[in-house]
Amino acid sequence: MNQNSARKVLVITHEYPPIGGGGGKVIQDLCHGLASSDLNFYVLTAHYAGLPEIETIENLTIERLHTGRKEAYRASLSAMFSFVWKSFWRALRVKRVWQPDLIHAHFAVPGGASAAAVSIFSRLPYLLTVHGGDVPGGAPEKTDRWFRFIKPFTGFIWKNSKKVITVSEVSKQLALSHYHVSIEVIPNGIDRIVFSGNSDRPHKPPHLLFIGRFSPEKNPAAIPEMLGKLRDLDWECTMIGDGPQMGQIQQLISDYELSSRIHLTGWLAQEEVNRLITQGDILIMPSLRESMPMAGLQALAAGNALVMSNVGACSDMIEPEKNGYLLEPTDIEGFSLVLRKLITTPEKLSEFKKHSRILSKNFDIQRVLEKYRRAYQEVLKA
Repeated sequence: MNQNSARKVLVITHEYPPIGGGGGKVIQDLCHGLASSDLNFYVLTAHYAGLPEIETIENLTIERLHTGRKEAYRASLSAMFSFVWKSFWRALRVKRVWQPDLIHAHFAVPGGASAAAVSIFSRLPYLLTVHGGDVPGGAPEKTDRWFRFIKPFTGFIWKNSKKVITVSEVSKQLALSHYHVSIEVIPNGIDRIVFSGNSDRPHKPPHLLFIGRFSPEKNPAAIPEMLGKLRDLDWECTMIGDGPQMGQIQQLISDYELSSRIHLTGWLAQEEVNRLITQGDILIMPSLRESMPMAGLQALAAGNALVMSNVGACSDMIEPEKNGYLLEPTDIEGFSLVLRKLITTPEKLSEFKKHSRILSKNFDIQRVLEKYRRAYQEVLKA
């Protein structure tokens, strides 16, 4: 198919790397993986700091709108409303000039709200990918207050989407308790080649990782507490991320006398995150809430053992006693006990690392891309 006959997809998302969390990375992987001479993409996203307003990479253009976003890892409610307003008007302009065939909105709010409004005025069909926190109850610590006001207006977004996709069966069931629509599950995917450099042999000392926002739903405060029980063992830990709890985490690390053993990196570019993951042995994720965490998939592909909360789709990534453990988020003692077991038995840790790499094949990005290609075809034929 030549360039003139390529299908064109307008993507609307308020998070796209280097801003946002795992959901933004998922969107970037999809756009880069699908962009080709057959499929061209135009992404409308939010501007931040000194990022370029327009970027073009072969068959992919990224335009960043000034919405007042002040933090890389979090968008305020005002920034989200601003994104809906500005992306709506800009999308209508892109419709006239670029002439897309369909809209792909990521996150029911705010991207889905903008797409639904654009669809009314342009008659462009849209499909919606829901990432978990944009479902009522998916991330209550962050969004319950917002949904009290906006939930009555969100049914229109879901109902009028030509196709709704979510990333896990858990998210699907939660969404179905609020919205009576057909939902397809397409899991997040991972480019396994990017993370192929890690050895199955554990490092000396073993390298533990935490990756995520320093905010209550990710439960980062549990890390110093559980590792404080393992001071007698030889290990090192890197906590990657930033957020409102950074000061609290720094204080806890000091209180448990772990300042020389737990290293805080702050917010990092994805390339540096990837490098650190490929140097890891065990990912610790004590989250209170998750959908399908990209950090878990990345660690899986890099051959890390996984010690995670039994929430969301974390269980999809773990075969207990083969590549990791699932625990209740508040079970600090349980987390410490299984970490002790892995740290003190390098043979077991090595086997877990090997099995994680095998399991990562289930989430290979190429499988996910093919499912999205079929989704686009279904919408365009409807």
